[in-house]
Amino acid sequence: MDKKKDIRALSKDQLRDFFVENGDKAFRGNQVYEWLWSKSLHTFDAMTNISKETREMLEANFVINHIKVDSMQKSKDGTIKNGIKLHDGLIVESVLIPTEKRTTACVSSQVGCSLDCKFCATARLKRMRNLNPDEIYDQVVVIDQQSRLYYNKKLTNIVFMGMGEPLMNYKNMMKSIEMITSPEGLGMSSKRITVSTSGVPKMIKMMADEDAKFNLAVSLHSAIDEVRTTIMPFNTTFPLKDLKESLEYWYEKTGREITYEYIVWDGINDKKEDIKALVAFCKAVPCKVNLIEYNPIDDGEFQQASSSAINNYISNLEMNDITVNVRRSRGKDIDAACGQLANKS
Repeated sequence: MDKKKDIRALSKDQLRDFFVENGDKAFRGNQVYEWLWSKSLHTFDAMTNISKETREMLEANFVINHIKVDSMQKSKDGTIKNGIKLHDGLIVESVLIPTEKRTTACVSSQVGCSLDCKFCATARLKRMRNLNPDEIYDQVVVIDQQSRLYYNKKLTNIVFMGMGEPLMNYKNMMKSIEMITSPEGLGMSSKRITVSTSGVPKMIKMMADEDAKFNLAVSLHSAIDEVRTTIMPFNTTFPLKDLKESLEYWYEKTGREITYEYIVWDGINDKKEDIKALVAFCKAVPCKVNLIEYNPIDDGEFQQASSSAINNYISNLEMNDITVNVRRSRGKDIDAACGQLANKS
């Protein structure tokens, strides 16, 4: 028996063509497309404005490979972590981060990760596969529903900071954002979306060429090649010189400032020369720096730097007119914080 195609892999035009080829009207494709995306339906039976015969025809030809929340944990700080089961049984994690003014969805783009950052739990999982656009989209839908249910407000922001390197799943990531921002999808503003990358220069340039409207964050952690390579070995393939050039290109094309995500570790990147290198790197393009609290992943190789080291970073960055924020981690008690997503739920 032929394997049924996932209907959400079809464009609206392809859906319209399918109905015409099967002796129906093209507008039927529009109706089904609306059910699938803006209404996020997971069964053909629930498409109440099309006939039973048409629904049966869809059932015979297609599947809707929707995600399921396999597990849900709520942190004492209100953060919610979802274990998301995909149609093939694989699991990814996504997180709802509530604050007083906003709720943010942290979504995954790969099962496992393509890269090898030593401080990240996800990097220890081998990359099983890329997520499809609808699987990324569905995570946002689920978290929006949870935001409304538990916090009485619709989802305000999305960050691609979950499992995986988004730029190693470029096509599907871009398609998911297209649908998230489309009036025919969720209609969210692209300005409320941030894509976080460890730095893939070629793909950063490609995003700039495609006139990306979302925000860009770079997981930097050191502006010295030798240091960065010890904690992020792929830096040998994508060295800082190439990364910097791609970020200059990004800013020139989009006019959007960059956020650098930066963890300071004891004995690794907490010295004066580390700070000096970061300040110099930041002067290349308009940017801000988020100093992120480190979340241990059990083996003790990496330890949070001292308060004085963090304060040295803050004072030096501010002295050079570089905006700096210190980000306290959320959801640590349920392994939902930055760098901790590893399907331990």
